[in-house]
Amino acid sequence: MKPLSDIIIIDLTHMLSGPYAGMVLADMGARTIKVEPPKNGELTRALLANDPKNSLNGMGAYFLTLNRNKESVCIDLKLQEGKQLFYDLVKKADVVISNFSPGVTKRLNIHYDDLSKINPSIVTCTITGFGETGPEFNRPAFDMVAQGYGGGMTITGQPEMPPTRAGIPIGDLGGGMFAAIGILGALNARTSTGKGQHVEISMQDCQISLLNYMATMYFLSGEIPGPIGNSHFVHVPYNTFPTKDRWIIIAVIKDDAWLRFLEVVQIPEFEEKKYHTQPYRLAEKDFIEEKLSAKLKTNTCDHWLDLLTEARVPCAPVNDFKHALEDNQALARNMIVDVQHPEGGSIKMPGNPIKMSGTPAEDFAPPPLLGQNTNMVLNELLGLDQEEINKLRNDGIIG
Repeated sequence: MKPLSDIIIIDLTHMLSGPYAGMVLADMGARTIKVEPPKNGELTRALLANDPKNSLNGMGAYFLTLNRNKESVCIDLKLQEGKQLFYDLVKKADVVISNFSPGVTKRLNIHYDDLSKINPSIVTCTITGFGETGPEFNRPAFDMVAQGYGGGMTITGQPEMPPTRAGIPIGDLGGGMFAAIGILGALNARTSTGKGQHVEISMQDCQISLLNYMATMYFLSGEIPGPIGNSHFVHVPYNTFPTKDRWIIIAVIKDDAWLRFLEVVQIPEFEEKKYHTQPYRLAEKDFIEEKLSAKLKTNTCDHWLDLLTEARVPCAPVNDFKHALEDNQALARNMIVDVQHPEGGSIKMPGNPIKMSGTPAEDFAPPPLLGQNTNMVLNELLGLDQEEINKLRNDGIIG
């Protein structure tokens, strides 16, 4: 039994932010039903689908990952009969989630204002670039647009270099994570009020939220921060350093960690007592980093990791994908899982990071073929028999 096994979600999402939110909830057991256009399905089905290196049986990496544990129903929402069928599903659902451009759900009459009249307990969630209110809510948005407006790009990368986006699409993924949190909050509120509500997620809002204490620092000091690479504005040494083979992270924050660090690196210049406290280390950051880099290059990353770990000095390798996805700790926590393709074969992908003691079940159903579950969903949720379903299909309302 999974924690959300009593929840039914209608997933109208495409691309990344919305499907990611749906994936998080589906992994926790919500019955997540993708409602897709009959002919080609949602846009992500086509991404990498014909790339032999990044697809399996005609299904690309995007769709394989983001739509595991989901079902697919094909309904033409542009037809009035299709819209009515969708409304009938809403009566049985708990959540409707979408990430269309601003205004689309209102134009299609599938916004909370419309759906709450059909089902007062429904929770709806929209993810857009800039929300549904404000003077510029209709700006077009994708991941890097959200990152650009959010401020984080200006503190990412090396000084004197162009602004750098996060390597992972944090604009999209941040929107998806906050959407999942918002939906869970609305479902919890419903237990006491009996009523649903609308959850509105702006990708820009999420990026601003993620600035967190650094935004507060700006308001306190009035100083606009810039990029400092992988180093820290307070702690030294706190950076990435080259070794004989790979890069290593060393993060000395407390003075007692500095003393343990000295026992490992054995650099005579660092023995001066002035370096035993943070202000002096920060004042001579460049000198410390230069000497340390030279020393670390004399041996391998694993050599230094073993010594630093034994001395309880915070450290880590800078893992490439191969090392990260083969890490013993990640494997032990089921963070790399095999997911089947509905037509055979399987693919490895990241697992579910949410581990729960009371409902620990973890399994991953294949992503659906287009319209694979149409008959089952319409029969189970709406009670339609095969003759009624065949008529809908013959009339082009479902696929």
